[in-house]
Amino acid sequence: MLTSYIADTPEAMMLACVGGKTSPVTMAMYKYFGDPFQHEPWTRSKTLAQLDMVHSRARPNDIEAFFREAQKFRLNGIDKPFWSDWLLVDPSRFLTPESLHHIHKQFWDHDVQWIILAMGGSEIDFWFLVIQPTTGYRHFHGASADAVPAGVIVAVRALMHFRYLVQSLCIDDKDLGRITAALSEFHANKHAIIAAGLRQGKGSKVINNWQIPKLELMQNIVPSIRNSGVIAQWSVDVTEHAHITMVKDPARSTNNNNYDPQICRYLDRADKCNRFELATSLLDHSQREDPGVVGDEFVEEDDEIDDDVNDFPAELLSSIQIPAQPHPITNYFSLAKILQHKEIGSVPVPLCSFTIGRTALHLSYNPSIRNATVNEVAIMFCLPDLRPAIADFLHREATYGNHIHSISGPRRSTHDTQLPFDHLQVWFKICLQETDFHDPDNVLPVQTLNCAPPCGPWTLGRYDTAIIQTNSGHSWPTSGLSGHSIGQIRLVIWPIARSGMPWAWDDQFLTYVQCFDISSECVPTTQLHTLKRAKHSNGMRMGDVILVSQLRAPIHLVPHLAPLRTRVSPHTTA
Repeated sequence: MLTSYIADTPEAMMLACVGGKTSPVTMAMYKYFGDPFQHEPWTRSKTLAQLDMVHSRARPNDIEAFFREAQKFRLNGIDKPFWSDWLLVDPSRFLTPESLHHIHKQFWDHDVQWIILAMGGSEIDFWFLVIQPTTGYRHFHGASADAVPAGVIVAVRALMHFRYLVQSLCIDDKDLGRITAALSEFHANKHAIIAAGLRQGKGSKVINNWQIPKLELMQNIVPSIRNSGVIAQWSVDVTEHAHITMVKDPARSTNNNNYDPQICRYLDRADKCNRFELATSLLDHSQREDPGVVGDEFVEEDDEIDDDVNDFPAELLSSIQIPAQPHPITNYFSLAKILQHKEIGSVPVPLCSFTIGRTALHLSYNPSIRNATVNEVAIMFCLPDLRPAIADFLHREATYGNHIHSISGPRRSTHDTQLPFDHLQVWFKICLQETDFHDPDNVLPVQTLNCAPPCGPWTLGRYDTAIIQTNSGHSWPTSGLSGHSIGQIRLVIWPIARSGMPWAWDDQFLTYVQCFDISSECVPTTQLHTLKRAKHSNGMRMGDVILVSQLRAPIHLVPHLAPLRTRVSPHTTA
């Protein structure tokens, strides 16, 4: 029994014994690739029946005659497929879809090219330029939906939604319904792409059809998931990576003649170099562990990926690295668990690493500002209401004490309110880590959220946004945005207590956030929420001091900048 054969479209056609411009999984020919429904599937019995007809008309030894007869049935001339005597083997079942070719490559070959033609390369470059960069996490944002016809945006967004859903690690019947609906939405709006002249071939010639093999294969994804499970289990990553390291990279060092022996010599010498490097690394490691060896180690700070590894005790480092990653992921969940079990007094409090549900938060042991007055911090971060905001927080904490605070309402305290402390410690960055939605045991890469005051090119400061829990009756991510707000992190602080004065509330980190108003309905074309800065009646932005432990997840905003495009940059969209 053959459960799955992972192959790209040309190889799949060869295995299914079909000729060119024919689907390897259904009976559809190229003229019907754009149909909004699945055609009759290819089965073992149909293929063998057609081959029997070809055999009755021509002998396999007569290759030309046999091939001519096979073409009449849209077959490729293979005499006997290797799976012909296997039970329960149908091409429509064992040719399972995989993400690299059927999802990602199709996105680049078609969706991206449509948008480039619609907007222009320079326009797309501009929109990518003005998006605020994210520290420690590579990602791409959307661009301007106003520069493209609405129908095109709906069609492309539907395909993106389809691709997002089919790559889930856990899919049920409801998810299959959403996947089918997304593909149907694309087919209902795909005419807008051709109407705008965005489907083009060589020489910029407009194509007025949908004869795209991978588009037809999309109709087979839902049946494949029902038959064989999620497509994430069928991956070509290992073989594709091996093809790069074992064939493509060595081939580039050849003189383009006699590839095989030169590639073998390249791999042999590379293996010897790797073994030598391993041996010297082991020797170097043993010398470092030798107490008789004295040396200095210098670690250069990486501005883009701030894991604060220097803050960790040496005995913890070995326990917080996740293996089998290109770059080991720091596991703040494990770190927080270890710190919680340390003896009281052996680690400083409040703990700089802690977890709340499926979110882990980490601040470096050394703050960016060790000691500053409340007024100094308010001026530095352009937060004139910082003192009354802290006072309102302390009042809510003393009154309710539920550790979940909302971000709304008028300011109750005055600017001359007395606080039980005078000085603050300030952090310009906070690390946040989540777990996979479908697999809580899978820890995702760390993301760094910035909350730095105006400095250098960041003339307005650098402030990232996050999802914030504001209702204890809801949890992230199962509740979605219900019971949560979206806020811009403007400040992360820890009050320095006055000598001899006891605290009336739990010793925790605080953050000043300014919230956004979320539109009740999504934009019809993009299905994205529109956010606007929440403001008081006097025009000032609405913000409050809450606990850092209310932060749940980073969120990336795409600014709407059409009227201001000549005056914006990545440093002014923060």
